[in-house]
Amino acid sequence: MIKKIGTFVLLALLASCGSTKPYIQTTKNDKAHKQPKTKTPLPKKPVAGKDDKTLTLESTSRTTVYAEQVKQYVNNFKGIAQDNMRRHGIPASITLAQGILESGAGYGDLCVTANNHFGIKCHKDWTGDTVFHDDDAAGECFRKYDRAEQSFEDHSKFLTTRSRYSALFQLEKDDYAAWARGLKAAGYATDPRYPEKLIGLIERFELAKYDAEVTGKARPAIDKSTPVKGTVPADVAVRELPKVAPQTPVTVPDTPKPDTVINLPEPTTTVQQAPTADTHLVAKGDTLYSISKKYGVTVDDIVKLNNLNGNAISIGQTLKVK
Repeated sequence: MIKKIGTFVLLALLASCGSTKPYIQTTKNDKAHKQPKTKTPLPKKPVAGKDDKTLTLESTSRTTVYAEQVKQYVNNFKGIAQDNMRRHGIPASITLAQGILESGAGYGDLCVTANNHFGIKCHKDWTGDTVFHDDDAAGECFRKYDRAEQSFEDHSKFLTTRSRYSALFQLEKDDYAAWARGLKAAGYATDPRYPEKLIGLIERFELAKYDAEVTGKARPAIDKSTPVKGTVPADVAVRELPKVAPQTPVTVPDTPKPDTVINLPEPTTTVQQAPTADTHLVAKGDTLYSISKKYGVTVDDIVKLNNLNGNAISIGQTLKVK
């Protein structure tokens, strides 16, 4: 009996030595796990073909885009612009041109980060989300939207609810030139060339046709002898100016004040080559659109023939038209 008890104790001791539990050490991470920040990817730019031209759109940011990207922007938002024209009375052409210019056709920094297509700043009455962006001054406050449609709607309300823009709504809905100048006069933008930029975009990309679809009126042809009320057609009131060298542009204000002094360069003895059937000598009031209609070509044709970067042309400049 004693032997059995001794054997049992010995076996128990041997079993306890061979079955020790492993030691497990745990550590506690007091820091919360943070999700990595993700950046919204920028839209991919298409590869340019040999004949593609770029436009530099400069407003709240300087953005270079292809003409095809601008056309895609128009195609994406023309319906919204026309709907806002019906409900608020703002020409669709003006809305689209402002959107193209202010947003860089959707590729500008403010548009990508905040869906702000019109460069509208916060102002005192804004209670929504905001972003800060360098514009006239560093770190200015701009409105931020969840969707592009909200930006377009807010743009319409911004114009219709502020008294300084009330004069715009006395203009004809299809008079985009008067609207462009009226926006600048009311203080929408500080850029002195803002009206010309809007008009240039409207004419180059034929945005006035979207106004005509809403009003039901045919787009008026440019009359070279009778000015249209509220506008100055491109080819109206062309008068003789001193001959200047083609490389010397003359800057004339849109609406000179009575005390404004316009400095024209001294007449030179440079003899300009007379325009041929395939060229056009730019005179006061000319735009690419009016020149294209005169010769039965498109604005893009003239841009490509003359390797232009944008719509800026100068008095005395000779342009190829064929």
